[in-house]
Amino acid sequence: MRYNVRFSVLAVAVSILFMISLLIGRYSLWSHDLLYDELGKNIVWNIRLPRTLTAVLLGMALSVSGAALQSAFRNPLVGPGVIGVNQGAAFGAAFAILFLSNYPLTIEISSTLFGLLALFMAYAMSSAIKYGRRVLRLVLAGLAVSALFSGGVGVMKCLADPLKQLPELTFWLLGGLSGVVWRDFLYVLPLSLGGIIVLLIARWRVNLLTLEDDVVLSLGTDPGKLRALVVIAAVVATSVVTSVAGVIGWVGLIVPHIARKIFGTDSSRVILASALLGAALMITFDSIARTASAGEIPLGIVTSLLGAPLFIFLLSRKEMGTSG
Repeated sequence: MRYNVRFSVLAVAVSILFMISLLIGRYSLWSHDLLYDELGKNIVWNIRLPRTLTAVLLGMALSVSGAALQSAFRNPLVGPGVIGVNQGAAFGAAFAILFLSNYPLTIEISSTLFGLLALFMAYAMSSAIKYGRRVLRLVLAGLAVSALFSGGVGVMKCLADPLKQLPELTFWLLGGLSGVVWRDFLYVLPLSLGGIIVLLIARWRVNLLTLEDDVVLSLGTDPGKLRALVVIAAVVATSVVTSVAGVIGWVGLIVPHIARKIFGTDSSRVILASALLGAALMITFDSIARTASAGEIPLGIVTSLLGAPLFIFLLSRKEMGTSG
């Protein structure tokens, strides 16, 4: 019963933060009657609503993916970028900006495709690695793929026009939702929401992945297929939202640990709690990014500045483990 109360409190908090996010900004709407203020209605409907909805999806996708991957890899320090998806998506965006078009939809499609390519490359490379067990091989392959695409992004920066392309590329890599409109939200909605739903449905079985593979097999479940389902769903959700928001760090790493501290180590609760906590934190971070100064602060900077100290605080409070 106490967990139901906590989930209810989280859901209410997300709803309150969502409404506050629609009202605050450079053009404050606290004292406006939105039924008659045409400018206010336009700001809410065409600017703040799609941006806040995308922030919710972004926070949920990163956090749920992080919680699922930490259990799948039995490693509490794993985040959505473990397979190299973040750097793959960043390379795809840089490639589009430099060689295709800086039209947002072109960047988003290219970023998504390269994020998924990073997943397939990691799986292909893991079969060639002879060191360690399957999970460790996949993590090592992911690190290699991440380094490969990170080097590619560095090359793209060197090739970019310093007056036109480099500023846009740099701002995208820092992350942010400043240019998000309904088109962007509708682009990320199907795949990101689909990946989140898959992980939420499978969250009871994710507990099995914290056990040794032989034990999971003895319980009648193929750990390879289950792990592949979790990883693919997490990578799809993450790569799509990354294609719109840019590289956002820390959220997928720290939110699952906060969820475990509040709801225990059962993945069925942690993954659901991570979805709500991720949405709440991302709405908060995005609100800070667009209101803390006269010019908008890149969202990736806000998550790093606030996420890193929070992670250190969690590490100093108690020992953290994976779901089980």
